[in-house]
Amino acid sequence: MAKRILNASASSVLLIDEEKQELFFEFADGEAGGALKEVRISVQSGIAGWVARHGRPIIVNDVARDQRFYKGVDRTTGFTTKSIMCAPLIVRNKVIGVIEVLNKLDESDFNERDLEALKAVASTAALAIDNLRIHGELLYGYSNAVRALATAIDEKDPYTCGHSQRVKEYALLCARALSLPPGELEAIEYAGLLHDIGKIGVSDATLRKAGPLTSQEWALMRNHPRIGASIVGSIPRLEEVRELILHHHEHYDGTGYPRGLKGESIPIGARLLAVADAFDTMTTNRAYRAALSMDSAIEELRRCSGTQFCPVAVEAFISGFMRRQGYLSPLYY
Repeated sequence: MAKRILNASASSVLLIDEEKQELFFEFADGEAGGALKEVRISVQSGIAGWVARHGRPIIVNDVARDQRFYKGVDRTTGFTTKSIMCAPLIVRNKVIGVIEVLNKLDESDFNERDLEALKAVASTAALAIDNLRIHGELLYGYSNAVRALATAIDEKDPYTCGHSQRVKEYALLCARALSLPPGELEAIEYAGLLHDIGKIGVSDATLRKAGPLTSQEWALMRNHPRIGASIVGSIPRLEEVRELILHHHEHYDGTGYPRGLKGESIPIGARLLAVADAFDTMTTNRAYRAALSMDSAIEELRRCSGTQFCPVAVEAFISGFMRRQGYLSPLYY
């Protein structure tokens, strides 16, 4: 945007790495933009470093005559800098980086009016970058909290250690095989991790029971999708995830629970989770039986395709799983 507004040959945004006291190129356009991604500059060097240290904007219309100019970037990129205008990115009275524009296209000098325009762009850019950073930090903390919840559920039963992580990975294999959009991938990732969170409401004795469950115990177990959906429904950003958790035990033919949904009325993410959950359950040891081989488990998915499982979800899983394993077996065709 700064390049276009100021009729310049190139523009870039450099952010400060506080730990290393270096500037790195967060964004760069123009002919040399691609080459700058790996370049780092000490905050003690160059005109950009001067602006970062002093927090003041500057115009240098002949860099060859300015001792602060750092020639290393031009040597790396092959670009020839003639003039530069640079302004600090300031958030809450702290410099977080700089924005710079180079070489006016008409070869005229940068002037004070240009500098005012760049300062306005810098203010907007600084706020946008700060918001993105805050969002990224919150999302990182949020993701860690979700993983911690998933781990807490898995550890209630020694036989299901790592189950939620594997279900997430298997469900994402399916989703990517279907080329689902990023928003749905994120919902499926969180739902995979949290699909069994409702088992918090089921006793350890029932979860670890080696023999058949009583009708009362089954009723409690079959209620875990509702409990999980209720827990997740109260957490911001997880509204879509709630629906996937609620319906991950629905059957394609309508015989599942909790609502007895059928076919396409079951959300696609829930259909993928059902396949991923079943596959991991079949291929890990449980208190009541030994694990099946992967080939046997895939055979069972195929056998139940169209009844318990969505055919599209089954084929997506097999396709994604086969690609990940890196081998072909006649069983898969």
